[in-house]
Amino acid sequence: MIPLNILHVFRAPVGGLFRHVLDLTHEQIARGHRVGLIADLRTGGTRADDTLRALEPSLALGLTRIPMRRHANPGDLLVLAHVVRRAAQTQADVVHGHGAKGGAYARLSFGTKRAVRAYTPHGGSLLFGHDTLAGKFYLATERLLMLRGDLFLFESAYSEEIFRNKIGHPRGLVRVVHNGVSHAEFEPIVTNTGATDLVFMGELRPVKGIDVLLEAIARLHYARRAVTATLVGDGPERAALQAQVARHELGGAVHFMPAMPARQALALGRIMVVPSRAESLPYVVLEAAAGGKPLITTKVGGIPEIYGPLSNTLVPPVDAAALAPLQAVVNGAPTNSALANSFNVVAPHVLAATSQPDTGSVTDRFLTHLHNLVKVRELNETAGDDPQALVSQIEAESRRGDIGAAVASFDKLPEAARKAAGDWPTLARARQTAEAALQSIREAAVGQLAGGQKQ
Repeated sequence: MIPLNILHVFRAPVGGLFRHVLDLTHEQIARGHRVGLIADLRTGGTRADDTLRALEPSLALGLTRIPMRRHANPGDLLVLAHVVRRAAQTQADVVHGHGAKGGAYARLSFGTKRAVRAYTPHGGSLLFGHDTLAGKFYLATERLLMLRGDLFLFESAYSEEIFRNKIGHPRGLVRVVHNGVSHAEFEPIVTNTGATDLVFMGELRPVKGIDVLLEAIARLHYARRAVTATLVGDGPERAALQAQVARHELGGAVHFMPAMPARQALALGRIMVVPSRAESLPYVVLEAAAGGKPLITTKVGGIPEIYGPLSNTLVPPVDAAALAPLQAVVNGAPTNSALANSFNVVAPHVLAATSQPDTGSVTDRFLTHLHNLVKVRELNETAGDDPQALVSQIEAESRRGDIGAAVASFDKLPEAARKAAGDWPTLARARQTAEAALQSIREAAVGQLAGGQKQ
């Protein structure tokens, strides 16, 4: 394989786009190619600074950062001149633009050496429609720039379809290359002690639908269902989201945290929630699924491509009411250990209720009562359908976390024994419902990844 000089151009070193560029860079370097990066100077914060600083020594074509505006601006001419100069200096064989801005700079670049101009939208202009002035401008610009592209790489079949529908059919080579995760990321994520019920991770901007998640949490709180959440990330909507939290008096339930590595963030909550209004093929879904984190996400963009035949489990976007199934998981169902301990408390009463009433003398009835008080019960699990055996089975099954079996054994007890258990069966069935919801979420998230999606 002939080593190539590859220059990646992108604006914001944040989110999935940044992860995508980093993955490409590492793999291309590992295959012997010489790689360089051009990125915005003012976004990404200290985390991006540290990541790029650590990567820079391995970049044979170097790293430069220059101010880039999010929207079209006269300053774009200065950035384009920088990209042209860098492409010439590095003798780039490929100039790969990522996102709307990076894609524009890459395709408009020119020089004495004809480099392959590659483009990956990552959402970008594809998020706009023809129904707004801004949308008309960006999509028309994309249509013109399409003539300058040689290679169009889409991270989802959805993005390719949207590009063709909104912009047109590229003349260059078109390929769909799904995002992926490493083998190490399939290591199960251990949830932190004291984690909140939910965790969100991503850039804080309207398209991510965080306001919808907060409305769903508020509905549950108004229904006296306390749900807690951690929102991990930074972005332009932080102040508005904090105001929304204050308006719904959720300050004690919703916590904001700065951007951090994915696995560290995912450990902060029991369930990952992705309430996006639009996506391409988000890494956060892949990362959560690979780590075995229960996941609830909306049915947008390329996410159904991850879930495959399980995509009917996804939530409609922009629908706070559709997130109500979270209640099955976070409505106060006891943990398995708490449930086992609570049955240990009621077990003597359950066994006492199975004793036949004594119709003899007062002395006989008193002796029977004393016998019930000190009745010895089998601590080890024993077979059989008599109350003593069933109680031992319920205790053992609860300790093992097999709540379904414990409930089935409990249902075999006589009616008087079941009544003596108080609210234990209600708590057990609540736990059973919560586990079923978690299992459904987990299977929907990882099932397709485990089997490998067929194209």
